[in-house]
Amino acid sequence: MGEIRTAIGLMSGTSMDGIDIALLRTDGEAVVDHGPSQYFPYDQQLRETWKRALITAKAIQQRGERPGDLADAERKLTLAHAAAVKSFLHRHRLSAQDIDVIGFHGQTVLHRPDDALTVQIGDGPLLAEETGIDVVYDMRANDMVHGGQGAPLIPIYHAALAANLPQQFETPAVFVNIGGISNLTFVGADGALAAFDSGPGNMLIDQWIEVHTGAAYDKGGATAAKGAVAPALVAGYMESPFFSANIRRSLDRSDFLPPAKGEVSLEDGARTLAHLTGAAILKSASYLPEAAKTYVVCGGGRLNPVIMREFTDQAQTRGAGVIAAEAAGFDGGAMEAEAWAYLAVRSLRGLPLTYPGTTGVKEPVTGGVLAKA
Repeated sequence: MGEIRTAIGLMSGTSMDGIDIALLRTDGEAVVDHGPSQYFPYDQQLRETWKRALITAKAIQQRGERPGDLADAERKLTLAHAAAVKSFLHRHRLSAQDIDVIGFHGQTVLHRPDDALTVQIGDGPLLAEETGIDVVYDMRANDMVHGGQGAPLIPIYHAALAANLPQQFETPAVFVNIGGISNLTFVGADGALAAFDSGPGNMLIDQWIEVHTGAAYDKGGATAAKGAVAPALVAGYMESPFFSANIRRSLDRSDFLPPAKGEVSLEDGARTLAHLTGAAILKSASYLPEAAKTYVVCGGGRLNPVIMREFTDQAQTRGAGVIAAEAAGFDGGAMEAEAWAYLAVRSLRGLPLTYPGTTGVKEPVTGGVLAKA
């Protein structure tokens, strides 16, 4: 067992809605002591900044490039994270000296695994300077250097949690993170890991709702609950080569797009995309080493009752149960941020972050860049 460190994880995912912060005391291996967590939503102006950044980032050919307004967006994002960390520390009566390291994900603006190119904007040295805490950032790149997809990175943390899964839940268990893009992690009885992106999560629903109503997401699944599934639309999505390819690959935001405006009603579109989220997970799960008996759901999607009902109904036809992470004693909203804290400690110790079974990397590799305060 290594030294136990106190780490903060920062996560801003593909939904681009805000910052999740979580505190963890861990050795980066078996010891996982959960601390407080908090969510800091972006205001509309910042959300618009990230949307413009996605467009600008399309011109990037090398990871270090920051064309156009992207450098300004990176600074704004970093300062927003610094402000969130300071607020979090104040609320929980902590100081910078109480924290050993910050795991900083940043905001993904470009992800092209076929070109070994992934870009997360976020200035690690600036964050370290602003907070007075060492920062580990840019954790995906080294995986790609060694032949991996650069995602998902959370499986090794799922494996640590799986060791504490309550006995009443049948195994094999699969952790499912429904963020903007969904991903899943299978943890075998022998500790073997298999993980990959499984398809669109909240992203398409969020985009669909925003285009039609201006709202950021379908709160409580209220819109989807009024609609009906359009089978032909689901079938069209499921014909994507992503679901039939021999190699599992990670996804960029642009790999799946919402239906054309007017193709279906607002309500039917939302319901169909909720159904698609579950269908995509189960189709991708067919590539796992064993069929799951229990799916443990984390991420924002677990808060949408229509997504959960659609997923549960479809999983039951395959003999599997679906539970939110909280039912297993975990924090489904903080899990990704906790994972980034966990990964930061592993990075400090030189331990692997990714494995052949998770990203397709040639051999287990560590990753991340350390910025000293």
